[in-house]
Amino acid sequence: MTKYGSTVLALATLLMAAMGSAPAGAKVLTPSAQRGLTYVRLHCSQCHAVGKVGSSPLKVAPPFRTLHERYPVESLEEALGEGIVTGHPTMPEFQLDPGQVRDVVTYLKSLED
Repeated sequence: MTKYGSTVLALATLLMAAMGSAPAGAKVLTPSAQRGLTYVRLHCSQCHAVGKVGSSPLKVAPPFRTLHERYPVESLEEALGEGIVTGHPTMPEFQLDPGQVRDVVTYLKSLED
């Protein structure tokens, strides 16, 4: 086998191992949901639990995985696009562009399963 061929084989083996390392039953996120997760980790995780498990760092901030129990997460589209303003002073106002709105809502929907 050539040096190039063995490098390709090694990379393919590592890729296959990495793909198989996800926990059984773990859901693979779509690219849109992955972008939404990235956004909420960066902008929301200081206060909210943004994943499938865990408590919110700020007790009054609901975990994102429970939002769909209160209302359809699609109803957040307008608020995310126009700017979320809440009744408590610690939450900053957010205004997302249409792509970010789609990605965040797609991620929130992925938490419903």
